[in-house]
Amino acid sequence: MIIDAHCHAGKGDGLTGPWDTSAPLKNFLRWSEEAGIQRTNLFAAFHSDYAKANAAVSVIVNKQPQRFYGFAFVHAVNDRGRIFELVNEAVTQYGFCGIKVHRHDARISREICEAARYFSVPVLYDVVGEVSMVELLATEYPEVNFIIPHLSSFSDDWRAQIALIPLLERHPNVFTDTSGIRRYDLLEMAFKRAGPGKILFGSDGPWLHPAVELKKVFVLTRNKTDLQRMLAGNFLHLTEKARNGEYETAGRPKPVFSKTDEPLTYEYRDPWLVK
Repeated sequence: MIIDAHCHAGKGDGLTGPWDTSAPLKNFLRWSEEAGIQRTNLFAAFHSDYAKANAAVSVIVNKQPQRFYGFAFVHAVNDRGRIFELVNEAVTQYGFCGIKVHRHDARISREICEAARYFSVPVLYDVVGEVSMVELLATEYPEVNFIIPHLSSFSDDWRAQIALIPLLERHPNVFTDTSGIRRYDLLEMAFKRAGPGKILFGSDGPWLHPAVELKKVFVLTRNKTDLQRMLAGNFLHLTEKARNGEYETAGRPKPVFSKTDEPLTYEYRDPWLVK
């Protein structure tokens, strides 16, 4: 089986670019089928109201549950105070099995991490090159699995990508996906140093061609066991509890955050550094 762990779907409500305007699946699904990809994990395009966007994605997912998985997209600032409700709805009503967060929206918050821990779901967090944050996430929330896509940088930041590799090696709860990685030497380095258990196949569809992205995985190794882990096994393992309804909430206190709780600072610098 081949599972594409990273694909956007549905309408955004912006006009900045394709990422917040529309993520049409028609051609992409044909390309995926031709490439031998059986299942795809979907989440919204950028949106100003992820409650609406997640609901729209759920319609797509639940029309073909044998074809799609779903992750709930959340905004750390705009959705603060209601993250738990959004994730609860996504997991218990939509059948979603993970959370999607993007630094372009806002830096990840404790509220998001606490919801992920409560429901035993992974967090796919695009750090946009802010790799040092991954160390904090991994150590503060060892029970939460974090997937850092693009080897940390879709914009091809070599410094960020090479800095993520030791974190993949060191932390059992840190993973990456293959989507959009153009520096193949770094992907190969991640594979050799962190191993196939830390890499998920993803395309970042519908804008990147899934067959092109998939080829990178097959070039990494011919070992069938390693390939199956990257192509499906790792995703299935990380999402298993949510997919099977086995997340352990009994006796676990519901995380409570107010709308006025301060999120992590926008400023990405050491406060003791002299400007």
